[in-house]
Amino acid sequence: MIYYKTQAEIELIRESCILVCKTLAHVATLLKPGVRGIDIDKSAENFIRDNGGVPAFKNYSRDSDGKDGFPFSLCWSINEEVVHGFPSERELKDGDVVSVDCGVEMNGFFGDSAYTFAIGNVPETTMRLLVATNESLYKGIDAAVAGKRLGDIGFAIQDYTERKNKYSVVRELVGHGIGRDLHEEPHVANHGKRGQGAVLRSGLVIAIEPMINLGKKEVGTLADGWTIVAKDKKPSAHYEHTVVVRKDKAEILSEHSFIEKAIKNNSEIREISINN
Repeated sequence: MIYYKTQAEIELIRESCILVCKTLAHVATLLKPGVRGIDIDKSAENFIRDNGGVPAFKNYSRDSDGKDGFPFSLCWSINEEVVHGFPSERELKDGDVVSVDCGVEMNGFFGDSAYTFAIGNVPETTMRLLVATNESLYKGIDAAVAGKRLGDIGFAIQDYTERKNKYSVVRELVGHGIGRDLHEEPHVANHGKRGQGAVLRSGLVIAIEPMINLGKKEVGTLADGWTIVAKDKKPSAHYEHTVVVRKDKAEILSEHSFIEKAIKNNSEIREISINN
């Protein structure tokens, strides 16, 4: 069932989204070759709790019985890891890209956002993937207006990444509605056809999150049961905003400017220049 949000509820979701993005900005201040994901995760959890939130991903379970809950506050996915990676003792290296996905619950509502960071001397082929994936996020957001359909969002992302840039959209993973629950209806695919799917109506809050591979679209799951990887082991990128559907233009509730400012102040991370 799709739940449409009141303006008061949207403002609470915005507060959670802002804390998510401030957390990702905090993460950006710490990134450099040699840091370990497990240490970044602990710092991010402390930041969230110190600012009145609860990490939405920690102990999140895909099963109603609560087993096999996700054990970390961040999804930390390096290079060919697409999403849901585990922060570990593995150190970042010069030339790595790391996708960091973060969720927060605060005041009864969830926020969700993600950003892929380029550490040091990342190959230009990979940098172009990051730029195109980030740009495709805004193409999808441009299509998230009342009267259009879910398929229009997926089409916009797929057309930009696959037809225009020759990358691959991961099919198995999608965006989602968000509000009192982290994952609500509807599913928001990153591929699709114009004019198909549910009609978008004002007040619908969704997380749009293109996950795009440099190589082929096929993915697999590691032995941990969570980490999704590109089967051809080529890099992947992931960017995400939480938005609310409006009449003329979607409103972005998350705020990547916090992250981008932190990147500018960290010489170990390359900036992602986009035209949106």
